[in-house]
Amino acid sequence: MVCDCAPMLRLVTTSLCRHCQRVRRLPPLRAFSNPGGPAENQVTVEALYDLSVDIQKIRQLKGWVLHQSPAYVSETASLLRDMGAEGPMIARVLELYPEAVLCSPEQQQAQRELWRSICPRERDLVGIIEKFPASFFTSSHHANQRANIDFFQSLHLNKRIVTKLMASAPQSFSCPVGQNEEMVCTLQQAYLELGGDAANMKIWLQKLLSQNPFVLLKPPEVLRDNLLFLRDRGFTTSELLRLLSKLRGFVVELNPDSMRHTLAYSQVTLGCSEAELRDMVLNCPALLYYPEVILAERFDGLLRAGVTMAQITQTPTILELTTQIVSYRIQRLRSYGYDVRTGSLQALNGTKKDFEMSSGKLQLRRERPLFNPVAPLKGDD
Repeated sequence: MVCDCAPMLRLVTTSLCRHCQRVRRLPPLRAFSNPGGPAENQVTVEALYDLSVDIQKIRQLKGWVLHQSPAYVSETASLLRDMGAEGPMIARVLELYPEAVLCSPEQQQAQRELWRSICPRERDLVGIIEKFPASFFTSSHHANQRANIDFFQSLHLNKRIVTKLMASAPQSFSCPVGQNEEMVCTLQQAYLELGGDAANMKIWLQKLLSQNPFVLLKPPEVLRDNLLFLRDRGFTTSELLRLLSKLRGFVVELNPDSMRHTLAYSQVTLGCSEAELRDMVLNCPALLYYPEVILAERFDGLLRAGVTMAQITQTPTILELTTQIVSYRIQRLRSYGYDVRTGSLQALNGTKKDFEMSSGKLQLRRERPLFNPVAPLKGDD
């Protein structure tokens, strides 16, 4: 007798699937707690669960947030939703910066209005919150933020620049406005004293701040000390302005001691004079801030590829590329019949896009048949 088990198997399978679905949907009703420590806020845990937030991730990284009360999970989600954020994005924001739920609705609304003064389009603002949630939900220095926004707007800087500054370097907006006023004044004074054109100063300052927003967090003395050191190394006023413009905000990441060691190493390795070294630094400011160990690796990689020191001296910007990138590009050019040992290193230089364009031309040149002007033309018989 053959038993038809198919209906029974379908019934068992359906029951198991429904059971699995219930298991997946069960919220963590038992909030975690450390023995002797405070229990998690059950309302917060359940509200985050309902938003599909990875609670285990929060427990691992910022578990203390789950113990706080009051918390405003639903209010935070409503604010983001009202601004145009969708569910998955809201979950990502709360996983990345769960402290957001500790801001009261009044604080959140105040931050929303503050940010809209520099970023009127809420669609753009939502994108900023997704990348920099801490910058938006940090409300403990609201008065300083407002004062710093007013200061940067008084400089007639582009709103996009001010928005980028506040998003990527929120600490510079949380500090007293006087700190930023002093650093900006120092930058402007240095630019003018070195012969910069006052009419172009706003554009120059915008480029500097956009490239390295953290320049505002450095004391003004760092900039002065670095410029004095470079002047003592023989750089003229116009050359210092050129360097300052090329280095932009990174000029404050340097210090005289590190520059002294790096320049000494480069000069000995290249076997060049002080004047030749200054020319190379003007063309490749990286010689000021790369540590010896990085420069040594890049010099060694170039020499092993057959490149000479004379070639490096002529094209010092090659040192801005990592050894891996240089090795790949040398092999790529070699496949097109170009030998860097006898050619110019300029073919290796530039961004990835620049290199693709130049190597593409070499490839076309190799594949295109040469035209012989004296060869007889083939005609129809």
